[in-house]
Amino acid sequence: MVCSRYIHAVAIAVCACAMGAHAVAAEVESIPPVSRVEVVLASQYKNQVVSLKEEFVQAGMPNVHFQFARQGQPPKNIGLGRDVPADKAREAIRLALKYNHGVGILLPERLFPPRFVTIASSNYDDTVEYPIDQATLVQLQNENLTTEEFHRLYKGLTSVPLPPKGRYNP
Repeated sequence: MVCSRYIHAVAIAVCACAMGAHAVAAEVESIPPVSRVEVVLASQYKNQVVSLKEEFVQAGMPNVHFQFARQGQPPKNIGLGRDVPADKAREAIRLALKYNHGVGILLPERLFPPRFVTIASSNYDDTVEYPIDQATLVQLQNENLTTEEFHRLYKGLTSVPLPPKGRYNP
């Protein structure tokens, strides 16, 4: 009787371990390359949410959330987490160029979760905004860059200390 209890306990433990290993393996496989995308667009796009969402889904970023500026054009910035694959980062830049009419500011990856993308966020001030020119943007769009090379360049562009300006200038 006691022996059969031990056998049952061992059998249950083996099953639980086997199920746990499969669950962990399935979880690892299901991690999306981009966990969340937050986009602020001009109000002119308010009636196009379905087609916008579809375009982001086709670009491999299904978890996209839109906000719309009440007036004017949102800031021309983009922020990428440190683990966003280079191909998805280039897609985010392409979509920012298309719908936000440009990218002129990079936000440092240290501000974001690893697989997070933001386009045209007004949540950041000039103490963390790194202006870039068209030539630098072309470098980031280089299709030959691996993910590591892309993030090395991106981090290099957003790691230089910024001089204080505006109300932060002593």
